[in-house]
Amino acid sequence: MDCPLPKSPPILQVAALYRFARFEDCAGLRAPLERLCRDQQVRGTLLLAPEGINGTIAGSEAAIARVVNHIRSLPDCADLDVKLSTATVMPFHRLKVRLKREIVTMGEGDIDPRTSVGTYVEPEAWNALITAPDTIVIDTRNDYEVAIGTFAGAIDPKTTSFRQFPEWFRQQREELLGQGRRLKVAMFCTGGIRCEKSTAFLRQEGIDEVYHLKGGILKYLETTAEEHSLWQGECFVFDERVAVGHGLAKGTHTLCRACRRPLSSQDRQSVYYEEGVSCATCHAERTEEQRASNRERHRQEHLAIARGASHLGTRQRQ
Repeated sequence: MDCPLPKSPPILQVAALYRFARFEDCAGLRAPLERLCRDQQVRGTLLLAPEGINGTIAGSEAAIARVVNHIRSLPDCADLDVKLSTATVMPFHRLKVRLKREIVTMGEGDIDPRTSVGTYVEPEAWNALITAPDTIVIDTRNDYEVAIGTFAGAIDPKTTSFRQFPEWFRQQREELLGQGRRLKVAMFCTGGIRCEKSTAFLRQEGIDEVYHLKGGILKYLETTAEEHSLWQGECFVFDERVAVGHGLAKGTHTLCRACRRPLSSQDRQSVYYEEGVSCATCHAERTEEQRASNRERHRQEHLAIARGASHLGTRQRQ
């Protein structure tokens, strides 16, 4: 009697999406969107704000297609920016559809990327722009993201949140652009959304020649052959894949479940690293009582996994 072949794990589709649009009734849009996602067993996070929609979700190919089609039916969302990748394990533990003031928080209330965004640069033209002598390149992501990968020669603002970017630029503007130099400013982020706002912000600050990578790092890694790439390292992503490399292949980093920072294999060798409890970066930030709580949560998560259940203590950084 022939033994049945083991089944391959189902391929899940991961959709990172955003669109700057004018939503008059975010609360009215939220309920049907959340209901559709739950009906389709889609998980992830979607943010709705008066300035548009942003999020990353995962599910079957058919389910993601239905949700994306619904979002494209919302006001001014026909040209929704979507980047698709795949996963064999569901990268999210739950569904969250939230109402926010901004879909990416900068704290500059009068920024409108729909009318003042910088010049888009396709991935195939990016290398020529960032290697030109009259271009300065700025990574608009947070310090923990930059630490595991960035473009060669890019400036790291060392911000811990995107909200700090305007203050950083205003403080550094003279050093970056002063002395009568006419320079181009090229900026990039994970998927493009932060650059939509940061380029609009720079244009509001009076900088005319502002460019950003269309589709972000993810599109560049998806479409640029590794031998022609100027990317160094891996790209942090806000789901259980943690990081991706060229071709959007899953990277080598894992998460510290205590502070949600990415960890390399070397980081995991630290004497301060304890799975689910602490890493070298956050060990000094936590008390022994907090580490004991993390240890117990980690134990409960493993017990839940053994039972085939999802533990409510499992968290994500979004």
